Amino acid sequence: MTNQREFSNVTKTYLSRYYDILDEMIWEMSNVNLTDSISHNFIVQMIPHHRAAIDMSHNLLQYTTFVPLQEIAVDIIDEQTKSIKDMTEALNGCSSMKNTEEELQLYMQNYHQITQNMFAKMGDAFASNDINADFMREMIPHHKGAIQMSENALAFPICPELTPILQSIITSQEKGIQEMECLLSYI
Repeated sequence: MTNQREFSNVTKTYLSRYYDILDEMIWEMSNVNLTDSISHNFIVQMIPHHRAAIDMSHNLLQYTTFVPLQEIAVDIIDEQTKSIKDMTEALNGCSSMKNTEEELQLYMQNYHQITQNMFAKMGDAFASNDINADFMREMIPHHKGAIQMSENALAFPICPELTPILQSIITSQEKGIQEMECLLSYI
């Protein structure tokens, strides 16, 4: 996963934790209990995705002194903590919204394609001794995955309580990508 180069001890510690978070996220997102409800499935798949972003942000905050990136990491923690709370509260009601077998198959086909691409890009993100740049190169495909997963769910009948949560995910992740791409262009 990491590129063959000499890393500082701080970078090694940061990257080790990052890969642990990534592996945990992949395992949790791949091993959730699915039902015949896309709404339910999206929520139980997205919660570990959000938890990973929170953990990745905490990992970065241990090391960075770059204030703009500190602000982005704090925003990620705040927004995704709120989103987890909103999804958890909606889970019981949303789980009763059932989908057809055809809808479920198409949703999962798209989900697997999105997540496999995201997992690969996060695992192959270029690593350097610049932890700030590393974090952004890791988080951008993570955010893009959340947007694509949300758009995928919105393409199917889902519970009404979930729609504004998905729209909020898309808006916040698009903003985060734009901010990080801008910062990366100056590093």
